[in-house]
Amino acid sequence: MYASGALSMEEPGRIEHAAVLSARDFGRLSRFIYDTCGIKMPEVKKTMLEARLQKRLRALGMHSFTDYCDFLFSSEGLEKELVQMLDMVTTNKTDFFREPDHFHYLSQTVLPDWVRRHPGATLSIWSAGCSSGEEPYTLAMVLSEFALQNPGFDFRILATDISTRVLEKARNAIYQESQVEPVPFEYKKKYLLRSKDRSSGMVRIVPELREKVRFRRLNFMDEDFGMREQLDIIFCRNVIIYFDRPTQEKLLQRFHRNMKPGSFIFMGHSETLSGLDVPLVSVYPTVYRKPR
Repeated sequence: MYASGALSMEEPGRIEHAAVLSARDFGRLSRFIYDTCGIKMPEVKKTMLEARLQKRLRALGMHSFTDYCDFLFSSEGLEKELVQMLDMVTTNKTDFFREPDHFHYLSQTVLPDWVRRHPGATLSIWSAGCSSGEEPYTLAMVLSEFALQNPGFDFRILATDISTRVLEKARNAIYQESQVEPVPFEYKKKYLLRSKDRSSGMVRIVPELREKVRFRRLNFMDEDFGMREQLDIIFCRNVIIYFDRPTQEKLLQRFHRNMKPGSFIFMGHSETLSGLDVPLVSVYPTVYRKPR
């Protein structure tokens, strides 16, 4: 096996060069990515897109981005390659207990009020854009701790992402010890299992928490999210920053349709609803509520 760019034994002296993404093909791909999943792909992202899709060209045995585009836009390509391509171009960055003040506000303000208003009910929460699972498992820890202090409280978490690659990692629930550093020590003892091979430096979320989270693939550009019921809480943090303002507004209107009266949506600290035509009221920094 020879590394990419090495001399080929069959063709002595010939060096394999990486394919170059032309302006035309970049335009085709960027328009397709925007139309398919709403992600902006400006000219400054051309080098990034070229580098990420090189892996798909190699996997498919293709030598040009033109060939790749022609295949991707065919009926066969849309069936077989679309998800692979989206996995390559979407950015998935998250951490356990990211923006921790949100979880404090959730446990100290939102949940006590919800329990008073909905005795005996099951809280439904959606981690929208869950990436590799750190956010929904953080929520599961926080909600489990609240349940210990509030007998009868129960919850279920739906976690979605467009990337099948990160969803598979989320379902496995295995993380490096360095990734779980933000988890409080008491939570680590309760909710994390260390590998039998201590030298591996890996931990896994306990089964009791894994059972509380249901993962599925979802594209925010779908008109119907397929929700069977309205939700009490949505966490959609550091996601809409990748969309332009018209797309942000459409997406938030869809979220609004899937929220119960009085429910909450938590956004990222770099995101704002200012200037968007969405009937949500600010109740805390980057936390909004649907009026009752």
